[in-house]
Amino acid sequence: MSFKVSVITTTYNDAEHLKSVATKVMQQDYDNLEYIIVNGGEDIETDKVIELVRSRLGDKLKVITGKDTGIYNAINKGLAAATGDVIGCCFDDFTQKSSLRKLVEAIENEGTDGVHADLCYVQDGKIVRRWHQGQGNLRTGWMPGHPTLYLKKEIYEKYGLYKEDYKIAADYEFMVRILWKKDTKLSYVPENLINMQYGGTSNNSLSAYLISLKEGHRALKENGVKFAFITDICRTMRVLFQFVKKS
Repeated sequence: MSFKVSVITTTYNDAEHLKSVATKVMQQDYDNLEYIIVNGGEDIETDKVIELVRSRLGDKLKVITGKDTGIYNAINKGLAAATGDVIGCCFDDFTQKSSLRKLVEAIENEGTDGVHADLCYVQDGKIVRRWHQGQGNLRTGWMPGHPTLYLKKEIYEKYGLYKEDYKIAADYEFMVRILWKKDTKLSYVPENLINMQYGGTSNNSLSAYLISLKEGHRALKENGVKFAFITDICRTMRVLFQFVKKS
């Protein structure tokens, strides 16, 4: 069986970054692909990148234009438009031409609801943080790396989309929602398949990180996780450990 995969990229007047991400998507050796670009800006250079992608992908490209109310609103637009059996969000660079294929094959071979893998944070071309997550338990602060998370469409149909009243941590809330009761089974690919640019929404300042922690605690409480503060502490310790771990 060959799953159709919808890959969603959101962009807002950042043509250079979109070109980097889209180039890696177009280089993937997985052919049964739908690429969705959600463009919330009005940048001529972004339009040029989109037309370049269209020239390569043809009708495999779907473009959604128009203003959005934030990153999670943009993602939800992409999710609503996705027709793939498996859906993932791509805001960063695949590290291999086979990254997408390896993720999808894990779902197919193991009969799971989704998949995740390892990733690295990079800055100026250098690795500044390794995210080797393996499999784990949310209670102990574990969570999959969201940029590597690909899920069957039915998971979104069952659990819903991202909560747009979160500023930073809607991705964490969503993962808690689908994983806390252990109904969603994930495969794990123990390879670095994504390079994520350091300095994203949740880690580009101390204030942003504090908002992320506050919203993360809220996510746990809203999903019925008792003694949420314990998970908060464990999650913070895991992040700190990633910074000092060498490999």
